[in-house]
Formats: sequence, structure tokens, C-alpha cells
Amino acid sequence: MPFPAGKISTREAAMTAFRILLAILTAALAAYTAVVVARHGLNLFPQFFGDIAAMGWAGQFNADFTTLLTLSGLWMAWRNHFTPAGIALGVLGLFGGGPLLMSYLLILSYAARGDMKIVLGGRRRAAA
Repeated sequence: MPFPAGKISTREAAMTAFRILLAILTAALAAYTAVVVARHGLNLFPQFFGDIAAMGWAGQFNADFTTLLTLSGLWMAWRNHFTPAGIALGVLGLFGGGPLLMSYLLILSYAARGDMKIVLGGRRRAAA
């Protein structure tokens, strides 16, 4: 549906909302992480994998989260055609979690001028 001159389109409004959401989520998670690091330090892995080994709900959540991180990293590598840089980005995505993924999506949204086909698949796949 066309909009009068000077008005933004629904697509532009949705992309702006998406970008704002990414920025808010990234900032909120960064603030939360800063508090956790200040209180508990950076020694995440023993507790993370210990919870998984304990077979409780915290471990189930961590196992579930690990699958999402794995898919995120694989998507980053795939989007970059499994080039060495793409594989490195995928590994960073696996360990960088939400902040890295959200920052990457925010950067891509601007680089692709809001075209989600390009954001999600890259320019070559979007053009095919």
C-alpha cells in the first residue's frame, strides 16, 4: 500500500523497529553481562557445562541455548559461503552469543539498506 510523499513505508517502519529492538536487546544484555562478570568473574564454562552434566532445568536451558548458538554460528558461516572469514565469524558467533548476532544483524541491516533477503542470505543468494 503506497504512502503519501514524506511518509515512511510499512517496510521502513518495520526495519526501524527491528533495528531499535536489536539495539535495546544488545544494550540490555551487555548491561546484564557486566553485572554478572563483576559479581562472578569470567569463569563461565565450568558452571555452564556443570549445569548440563547435572541434568536439571538449568542444564536443559544451557543445552538448548548451545543448539541456538550452534545454528547462529552455522548461519553466519553459511551466509559468508564458508570462506575462511565466514568460518571465523561462525566460530565467533558460537562463542559471542546474542550480542555478536544482534550486532551483526544490525550492521547487515544497514549494509543491505533494509533488504532482509540480503541480510539473511547475502547479496549473491538474494540476486539468484
